[in-house]
Amino acid sequence: MKILTVSDFIESCLYKDFDSELFKDIEVILSCGDLSPEYLSFISSRINAPLYYVKGNHDIRYIDKAPNGCIDIDSKLIRFKKLKIAGFEGSRWYNGNPIQYTESQMKKKIMKMWPRLWWNRGVDIVITHAPPRYIGDAEDPCHRGFKSFHPLIDRFSPQYFIHGHIHARFNKPSERIRIVKNTRVINTVGYFILEIDEK
Repeated sequence: MKILTVSDFIESCLYKDFDSELFKDIEVILSCGDLSPEYLSFISSRINAPLYYVKGNHDIRYIDKAPNGCIDIDSKLIRFKKLKIAGFEGSRWYNGNPIQYTESQMKKKIMKMWPRLWWNRGVDIVITHAPPRYIGDAEDPCHRGFKSFHPLIDRFSPQYFIHGHIHARFNKPSERIRIVKNTRVINTVGYFILEIDEK
């Protein structure tokens, strides 16, 4: 299965210079935040695949104008074919605007999901805006990751933990990926195409 993941940067090959050949056979799209609702609506319509998203700390516009035809999965566990996918929006609290969370607030969000994850025997993919703490994050207040993501990874061992928020450019796809126990943590800033075997 081919999965397109996006966040933070508008990529011309996905917008004004849309390249259908590059994105053929994409079955589902996952957005990790800080992208305009118009961009997400465009991608979903041109690729003709379901798009699931979490909001980033700059996605305040979504409150009044959510992306057309796209599904917010913050604090939810959904199924796409055989995949179980969960999402958590937002960044660390740094100036009091919406879609920011303290460490304790994020921990509460995760703990509310814990029974659902346990009942469904875990999760295959977690999408977030912020990364786990110390896994490719930064030290300024806005870009620190969440420590509370680590117990989620430790307990449920998702195959993939996909985030945005940390702006970086990568020379090759492997530079985006960090291994944490049995989980591949992927920074999807811009876009990334993930190919996985269906169980």
